[in-house]
Amino acid sequence: MTSDRNEHPTTPPKALDEYGVATDASTVRFERLLPGPIERVWAYLTESDKRAQWFASGPMDLRIGGRVELKFRHADLTPHSEPTPERYKKYGDGPTLDARVTRCEPPRLLSFTWGDQADDESEVTFELTPQGGNVLLVLTHRRLANREAMRDVAGGWHTHLGILADKLNGRTPGPFWSTHERNEAAYRQRFGGE
Repeated sequence: MTSDRNEHPTTPPKALDEYGVATDASTVRFERLLPGPIERVWAYLTESDKRAQWFASGPMDLRIGGRVELKFRHADLTPHSEPTPERYKKYGDGPTLDARVTRCEPPRLLSFTWGDQADDESEVTFELTPQGGNVLLVLTHRRLANREAMRDVAGGWHTHLGILADKLNGRTPGPFWSTHERNEAAYRQRFGGE
């Protein structure tokens, strides 16, 4: 079965709760109910080969202070081929983000830093809670520098979490870049910006 997101890539998500919410001036939070068990969802967060299917590959040392390397290959996330938008072409073959683990409580909680420099470092937290045969994933991205940064990461997280949900539900994800651009536009409206 294909989701509406795949059949109509210009149609915004129908449920408002699919959108991330700004919980304060520097934090955005998402909730997704995913098929379990919790160990399966944890593996998609922490194992490079599984994480590469929806987000980014790379080693992750699962201890406080452990190194995280995230290698983004957006063209590999879906079978749909699309040109990279001009504003992202500067990243070429895919950027790499180096981070460090700030909290790790397998299989329920994982936090790591996010940002290129210590002075703009934000933090991403994944919290997993079993709910029957499903798992509630709560993603919180904190300490974002400004509204523009919040809008940018919200569009990205929304797109990547949609791919994760599709993968875990056995669906083929829709095209990455057109979905990402649609999500960015939605967050510009929701959070303000050009």
